Amino acid sequence: MKVHTIKLREVHKPASNGGASFCSVLWDQQAHHLITASSSDSAISIHDPLLPSQAPKVLRHHRDGVTALAISPNSTCLASGSVDHSVKLYKFPSGEFETNITRFTLPIRTLAFNKSGTMLAAAGDDEGIKLINTIDGTIARVLKAHKGSVTGLAFDPNGEYLASMDSTGTVIYWELHSGTTLHVLRSIAPNTGSDCSIMNVLSWSPDGEMLAVPGLRNDVVMYDRDTAEKLFSLRGDHLQPVCFLSWSPNGKYMATSSLDKQVLIWDVEKKLDIDRQKFSERVSSMAWKPIGNALAIIDTVGKYGIWESVIPSSMKLPTEGILSSHSKNNNGLIFFEEEEEVGLSGSLSDLGEDSFGESGPPTKKRSRKQFAVEEFLEEDDALKEISLPPKSKSLKATHSVLNEGHDTVKEIARRTTLSDRPKMQVAFQSGSTPTQPGKRRFLCYNMIGSITTIEHEGYSHIEIDFHDTGRGPRIPSMTDHFGFTMASLNENGSVLANPCKGEKSLSTLMYRPFYTWANNSEWSMRFEGEEVKAVALGSGWVAAVTSLNFIRIFTEGGLQRYVISLDGPVVTASGFGDQLAIVNHASDCLPSDDQVLEFRVFNISNSTQPLKGRLPLSPGSQLTWFGFSEEGVLSFYDSKGVLRGFTSQFGGSWIPLFSPSKANKLDESYWVVGMNSSNIFCVICKKPDIFPQVMPKPILSIINFSCPLASSDLGAETLENEFMLNAIRLSQIQDQMEDLSRTGLDASSLDDDAFTIEAAQDKCILRLIASCCNSDKLVRATELVKLLSLDKSVRGAIKLVTALKLPNLAERFNTILEERLLEQKGEKDAILLNPKSNSCKEGNTLINKASAAPITSSASPQLSAPLFKKKASIDIAIVDKNCRDKMDTSKVKNIGEVMNIKLEVAEKVGNAAVEGNVKPQRPLNSFSRLKDEPEKEKSIVGEENKPKRPSNPFRKSTVK
Repeated sequence: MKVHTIKLREVHKPASNGGASFCSVLWDQQAHHLITASSSDSAISIHDPLLPSQAPKVLRHHRDGVTALAISPNSTCLASGSVDHSVKLYKFPSGEFETNITRFTLPIRTLAFNKSGTMLAAAGDDEGIKLINTIDGTIARVLKAHKGSVTGLAFDPNGEYLASMDSTGTVIYWELHSGTTLHVLRSIAPNTGSDCSIMNVLSWSPDGEMLAVPGLRNDVVMYDRDTAEKLFSLRGDHLQPVCFLSWSPNGKYMATSSLDKQVLIWDVEKKLDIDRQKFSERVSSMAWKPIGNALAIIDTVGKYGIWESVIPSSMKLPTEGILSSHSKNNNGLIFFEEEEEVGLSGSLSDLGEDSFGESGPPTKKRSRKQFAVEEFLEEDDALKEISLPPKSKSLKATHSVLNEGHDTVKEIARRTTLSDRPKMQVAFQSGSTPTQPGKRRFLCYNMIGSITTIEHEGYSHIEIDFHDTGRGPRIPSMTDHFGFTMASLNENGSVLANPCKGEKSLSTLMYRPFYTWANNSEWSMRFEGEEVKAVALGSGWVAAVTSLNFIRIFTEGGLQRYVISLDGPVVTASGFGDQLAIVNHASDCLPSDDQVLEFRVFNISNSTQPLKGRLPLSPGSQLTWFGFSEEGVLSFYDSKGVLRGFTSQFGGSWIPLFSPSKANKLDESYWVVGMNSSNIFCVICKKPDIFPQVMPKPILSIINFSCPLASSDLGAETLENEFMLNAIRLSQIQDQMEDLSRTGLDASSLDDDAFTIEAAQDKCILRLIASCCNSDKLVRATELVKLLSLDKSVRGAIKLVTALKLPNLAERFNTILEERLLEQKGEKDAILLNPKSNSCKEGNTLINKASAAPITSSASPQLSAPLFKKKASIDIAIVDKNCRDKMDTSKVKNIGEVMNIKLEVAEKVGNAAVEGNVKPQRPLNSFSRLKDEPEKEKSIVGEENKPKRPSNPFRKSTVK
């Protein structure tokens, strides 16, 4: 084998201790430039290969050695990673510094661009892989699974997978869209330990069908793209482990360097090494020339050179057939081997280890793929011209046609994969507006006030204003040197945060209290390796959600209290009292462009998570506002204009409270600020604007709720909307009263609110009944009367239908009233006969509360006459006195006698009720405290027999 002479030039100085360094070399797309770097040199050199004697262009932006280089596919962007923990971007080929796109806490070891150049993967000794959006510099995802330093990264050319490798020899297949691990291959490559001059690398074949990894037997092993099965290996004259490998542009050849200081050139299809070169130092990196028959190399002492005419002229050139390399058969080399062996000998027994390496032929996988191709050829009209060959044709021709058909399948799939896919919504802060050059913007705008900022001469000027100047203190303006982009505000203070901006600007969180007894109560936190994405405030706590999906919770004094992990990237956060609500992505977007979001509510004081579930956005919309109402109801507003509120009904559900389809004009959009029990507070923006300007000060508009109801045949949509909203509000008050009662607090403060809504709901139902009668919807009217809360309202409905001359409906209504009154009487009798009452005081109270029950006539009611006759009341005081005398502790001998006395009293009351001598009375209020007051007993005696509303669980403890 011919020995080549390759002249190497020193471009980077060797390590000061005389040891080896890891050096990198890259070509640009047109082979006009060659880029080199060394881990012992902070400079990056850009060479002109046509003028090797000319001094290179040097980029000096790192403070320490450069350990990784990557160039975008269109060669317009160069990325570099360093021992100084930073990743920098440059314009190429000018070398102009653009930005510090991210930082790590430990040295970076590897970088890789995806095929479109929109994403940069970076990793190193931190054991975490950052996926960075190169368009806006945001961190799309952080992948963590490796146990050692990550030394190799490679994006699948088809854009579906990322392969990574660490210093322990473990390889992981990642699915890019979900961020999950597909395959983990442990210890399949050499363990490089702590030697940073050796990088375990890996590389996809240009067609993306195989992954090449250095093996444990001084070889290179090929693994399948989808199954991660071992396909075959390249084993030759390497005496020590392979430390670097590089595919030729067409995927036919591979160059490998080893610790034995040799470089071998392989014909991958034949699994043979066709050329080799011995060097005085170990070659740490190689790169095939994109257009030409040459290989650039660089060794561990910083010397580089170009190996010209690598492939003999008698063989296929390394760039030949690049355009058709993507239309190779799906199994890569497997079909080629099968064609050769079967076509020549017709026997499969000749196929041994030499043909397929150590793993043998994956025949099941090959059959599955061929079957898929045949199905496609039969079903897809676009491939009608491609037909299966007749039996008379050779097997090789059969494989050729099958391969062409499958190539078309792959091409269609590839185009689908690379097409525009729905993008996950980025994190935002409710009440904030985008940056506008030279204009003031809102960092926060809510029901309390606003926080605004404007950039001026390299720094920002922040102001805090309250809508009600008497509600909060006057806050002096602040000069912002951090560049805050998000904020939250409540009555007690404000919190501000900024993302990472360059190497020297870490993400910062700052809290400013409005009321404090101590000096220097303002505090801040800085984050290295992560950045704040959303902030929230509550009663005595501050929360920040970061790019590492951490919820960091601090006290008002700055004590770091909790760190909680989210299972997806955050979208936004909001706080109210003890409650912290978070929205995060549950998965990638659906093909229908629907966001898959999840919400969860944490109770900070109790360290609990009472609520968790999916967020039901409108189809194709994004979240635009998320927060709590003034009463503490969790709500959100989406880009389709639908506002939803959370309710405990149906096991916890989201109810649409507002839809703008019938409320707003076509040229208007709503920028939501907050809400209360019945209104939305928003700023109305004229399209195409979707958010307001700070100056002039936006005008806050109040809009009533409007449920998205169907067009009813009743023609009373306003009443139906009022009916539904009253029911929702009443349910919310009931939930609040139950919560207060459960915690032992007095719930009577909400009693008046509940009674007011009940009365309003009954009035609305009566109007709906009138509409149903006028539209001849009598069944619907009967359903409505059953929903009335007060007996007085049912009697009003009877009078209404009587006036409308509907006697049959009036009779039905009267039957409903009778059934209701009888049911109430049965409940009261059950209370009187409850054996659990063991005190005379409690017995007296129960008797006084339920001493009388209304009675109806057994005959059919006469609508023109009163329904009930007033009769004299029995002397309740006598019954009470007898009870007290008989149950005196000095006279009662045992508990059995107590029970007999109670049954006797209950019988007397029942007999009085049968005789019709007892007036109707409101039932026991389960939310009110029981009282035994003599004045109250006296007021009951002789009270008029006026009808009272039945079981209202929200009434006051005394009748007004």
